[in-house]
Amino acid sequence: MSVETPGSQSSLHRANLDRVLQAVRMAGSLTQAEIARTTGLSAATVSNIVRELRGAGTVVVTPTTSTGGRRARSVALSEDAGLVVGVDFGHSHLRVAVGNLAHRVLAEQLEPVDVDASAAEGLARAEALVMRLLRDVDRSPEKVVGVGLGVPGPLDGGTGAIGSTAILPGWVGVRPAQELSDRLGMPVHVDNDANLGALGELVWGAGRGLGDLAYIKIASGVGAGLVINGRVYRGPGGTAGEIGHSTVDDSGPICRCGNRGCLETFTNARHLLGLLAGSHGPDLTVPRMVRLAQAGDLGCRRVIADVGRQVGTAVADLCNLLNPSRVILGGDLAGAGELLLEPIRETVARHAIPSAAQQLSVVAGTLGSRAEVLGALALAMSESGDATAAGAAAVAV
Repeated sequence: MSVETPGSQSSLHRANLDRVLQAVRMAGSLTQAEIARTTGLSAATVSNIVRELRGAGTVVVTPTTSTGGRRARSVALSEDAGLVVGVDFGHSHLRVAVGNLAHRVLAEQLEPVDVDASAAEGLARAEALVMRLLRDVDRSPEKVVGVGLGVPGPLDGGTGAIGSTAILPGWVGVRPAQELSDRLGMPVHVDNDANLGALGELVWGAGRGLGDLAYIKIASGVGAGLVINGRVYRGPGGTAGEIGHSTVDDSGPICRCGNRGCLETFTNARHLLGLLAGSHGPDLTVPRMVRLAQAGDLGCRRVIADVGRQVGTAVADLCNLLNPSRVILGGDLAGAGELLLEPIRETVARHAIPSAAQQLSVVAGTLGSRAEVLGALALAMSESGDATAAGAAAVAV
């Protein structure tokens, strides 16, 4: 039996094969010229690898037309290459999607769940829903190469455990990826909801084709997912992007983190709806506030504009520090569209370095409430390299 050694022809070939698979896996489909540009490999090397992968049944190649009108061949992973599962926990919902490595979503379902109450109950519901959807699409669990899991709270970068009593009190100390993996018998990869929203928009939505962006989710809190050079940046402790805890007012309300006047104390749903309770009643919800604002309600418009200016200050800081090319807004308030986006742009123009502000576009996400579960699918795809490559192992020998 031959053994691959570092620097050998066989190990180099396997590394090139993995690069091609990763590029196709994350893009869904690419022409061979696009694969060459993405991977840095020569056109001849890409052509040979695609031919081998096609012969192994790992990819399918179809004729297409390139941007310049020339004939080209589009390369995508075979629908039989494997399945991925996305699981998204919100504070009041569970959303699960099943897809294949060709970027086709086969099944998706949303259920109301009180995630804050109990980790065991939430994970049991997730297990049952994953298995139900696999049965619905008549696929075996053995075909799943990876599961992406999103949770609405910070994760310890070293242990993978939930670490904040204020956000998920019933999940403190739980390692959700390990727990769900034990239940499903599948590899599970976990990240917070803002990072998955960023990954979802990068792969499926308003961030496609970009290498640097920030996804800001405004919901029960405010979080940012940061993409640098095409990859989600988490920081060594996993807390990169916690802009909700940047200080807006030193004498403001006490935040759940213990500090005063954090951004999220002025943008969370409880605060916003409280401002309107006297004029709009105690039963107002954020989606209804957005609808009223779009219909011309002045009070709702003022509250949303104030949020935009406060978020814009944080976005200006991001511009000065990271210089992203795009900021994408997600969460319930993103549905307000220009009522929210324009105050953000105005504040960025006033406070950011001009060169950074001029290069920045601020847009609403295109995936809506599905951003996180699609990001979970993308996470599973990005982490399933070994499993996908195993299907083509004979090619690399």
